[in-house]
Amino acid sequence: MTPGQSSKKLSIEVSKSIGDVSIKIVDAEKPKAVMTLAHGAGAGMEHMFMESLAELLAKASITSVRFNFPYMENKKGRPDPAPVAEKTVEAVINTTHELYLKLPLFASGKSFGGRMTSQRLSKECPAFIKGIIFFGFPLHPTGAPATERANHLASISIPMLFLQGTRDALAEMKLMEGVVNKLPSARLKKFEGADHSFKVSKSQLMKELAMESSQWIDQLIN
Repeated sequence: MTPGQSSKKLSIEVSKSIGDVSIKIVDAEKPKAVMTLAHGAGAGMEHMFMESLAELLAKASITSVRFNFPYMENKKGRPDPAPVAEKTVEAVINTTHELYLKLPLFASGKSFGGRMTSQRLSKECPAFIKGIIFFGFPLHPTGAPATERANHLASISIPMLFLQGTRDALAEMKLMEGVVNKLPSARLKKFEGADHSFKVSKSQLMKELAMESSQWIDQLIN
């Protein structure tokens, strides 16, 4: 934490049948926006990637609200079915809006978390959501290039930012470019040599991810 930042951990109910999940808020000192931040399939909201990204976003004046999906909250190995994950996204977005009524709200996610977020918003997107950021969209399984996972994106009208490494095994770049080129409100930012975890050699491009997110948000809210 840097001076001016603060964090708090809460619990919210997704539904009576699904139960509660944890959320962790990192408040920026003078926030220009708030962002929900969903984790990837293999690691929860406390993972170093998520922690580091949240702190760097706060330095860029973006408050973040990250959360666990129910399977991670309950320490189960397999990700939740899409309806459960999407319901969780919806609950967190609504809670975030209630907590930060005066701030522009953006949704985001790492890999699986980004895809579950966009799947939810492709069915119903509240007017208060200003855009979606994908920290590595998982276009296809490793070694099985395809684009079916992106079909739902055509139903989303709000701006989308895709941050993708050129060595991402879950998103063959030519396929990714083809997907984004068909989406009128989308932008693709490529990170040369980066893998699905945004690692290039021994370094991880965390500052660059936060900077690109911040600059894109500035363009939309100013």
